[in-house]
Amino acid sequence: MEEHLGLTGWSAEGEGTGGLLKVRVEDFRVEEISQIPALDPKGRFTVVRVTLNNWETNRYLNRLAKACRISRKRVFSSGMKDKRAVTTQILVIDAPQSKVEQVSIADSTIEILGRTHQKIGMSDHDGNRFTITVRGCCNSDGSPIDGKEAMRRVRVMQSSMSERMGADAFPNWIGPQRFGATRPVTPEVGRAVIEDDYKRACDLYLGMAGHNATEDVAAFRAMWRKTEDPQNCLEVIPRYLGYERGILERLMKDPENWLGAYKSLPHSLQLLTIHSLQSLTFNHALSGRLASGLSLVDPELGDLVAPMQSNGRIDVSKMALVSESNLERCRRNCKLGRLAVTGPLPGGSAIFAQGQPGEIEYQALEDTGLADADWNVSRIPRLTSSGTRRPLAVPFRSFSVEEAPELSDSSASEKWVRGPGETDLWHPDGASLRMRFELPPGTYASVLMRELMKSPLDHY
Repeated sequence: MEEHLGLTGWSAEGEGTGGLLKVRVEDFRVEEISQIPALDPKGRFTVVRVTLNNWETNRYLNRLAKACRISRKRVFSSGMKDKRAVTTQILVIDAPQSKVEQVSIADSTIEILGRTHQKIGMSDHDGNRFTITVRGCCNSDGSPIDGKEAMRRVRVMQSSMSERMGADAFPNWIGPQRFGATRPVTPEVGRAVIEDDYKRACDLYLGMAGHNATEDVAAFRAMWRKTEDPQNCLEVIPRYLGYERGILERLMKDPENWLGAYKSLPHSLQLLTIHSLQSLTFNHALSGRLASGLSLVDPELGDLVAPMQSNGRIDVSKMALVSESNLERCRRNCKLGRLAVTGPLPGGSAIFAQGQPGEIEYQALEDTGLADADWNVSRIPRLTSSGTRRPLAVPFRSFSVEEAPELSDSSASEKWVRGPGETDLWHPDGASLRMRFELPPGTYASVLMRELMKSPLDHY
């Protein structure tokens, strides 16, 4: 799976801590770093700060819109957060404050901040602050290690990364959540969409098997693959597979309307299927660059560099091609953090690097089967993508590590309760570490943790 998703290689060699993330929901905390929109008592919109416990963001926003009796399109957020986590973020709701004040949704708190005239859009926030606990730290042979040794390894890895990448930076891989960590179905659905094959898109979303799926989920997906009968599948589908249920219910009303069934998915999830397909190419380009020995932070001839903004994002409108005449200037500005070397998120009018960096990018297109892709989604035009670029490396800030308390209750994940399997890299007697750091928006904490832990992909 790592090879398929392009998540191969490391920014620095060395022993990781091993271990598992998200053993408890509270072990993964995300706080959005964002400015509160300008408040005005006469504003049209209500501004709130929500804290969610084990909520997938899309599902929560749907529930919130329903509770406010408004369309989901009238609830605005800046980012999608992890599900098995405690997350805090700003929302802007196109509803009266008095109505929002009456909303009560389990496992969430809503703090009313006031009224505003301003909406917020995706990635309007400045970053995210993470507090993450890894449990079951161990050696590569699965034997447990204590807290002192685990913290030593973190410090060694941090130092090694700094030597190769520059102070406190790491590869900007797109994390497994974008694809589906144990069932990387999202990019393959996107591939079917850009090929105008909505039956295959629905077949994949409903029936593609996953790694370590629960018995009821596996049985449902197997039934769909065998029968493609919406009615029978609705009788066995697990309650919590809401998006799959929506597809089946649409097919019950309008059989063979595969386009309509696909469009029953939330708009943001439809867009994610395209973005995750683009992300495959980016990850393969990044991995190819590491394998070739090229730096992710020092530009080469033919690279495309872009100005780095204060929040860690790049200004893609001001990209420049690295040539003989500007090579040293670009390298100097990259070292100072003013510029970033970029990689491709392909699309209809995407631009690619030249020279050896370009060869690596075009090979990534070939490896992901997208060299001849047509990104024009004629039947859902809003999914058409022109493509863009993304930094190959990003900074992390305010990093700290400490030993964390051991588990004291019964809220551990099923994986922890079952105990480590043959391919797992954690031990119940291993140390627990708590790490804190800040990342730019659009950057994956699981990728930084992967660098430090070096655990299998399904441990994040």
